[in-house]
Amino acid sequence: MKNPVGWFEIYVSNMERAKAFYQSVLMVELNALSDPTDTGVEMWAFPSDMDSYGASGTLVKMKGFESGKNSVLVYFSCEDCAVEASRVEKAGGKLQQPKFAIGEYGFCALAVDTEGNIFGLHSMK
Repeated sequence: MKNPVGWFEIYVSNMERAKAFYQSVLMVELNALSDPTDTGVEMWAFPSDMDSYGASGTLVKMKGFESGKNSVLVYFSCEDCAVEASRVEKAGGKLQQPKFAIGEYGFCALAVDTEGNIFGLHSMK
């Protein structure tokens, strides 16, 4: 297994607030996905390129699944994670840990989104 993560989902309570947060911090546009189960699941996808390295995923609002109480940590790839980290508080989140070195593997920053989910930012510079 070369790249074990193939997809991610971030569960949210307030979709509009969560979309605005991630679009502001990452400077991307999320796109609506249809509910394949027709059970009222709302999903908004992060941009993806199926021919490039990395996994894509969605924000998900689903009855019975609360946000901020999971133990999965998603890292978003960045050119310089300090740039995205600098946008977190202005977008309504909390910077948990500013950019820090992880040796030969680059740099990371940790943040908490508007829904209480912690996520990481990773870059090589």
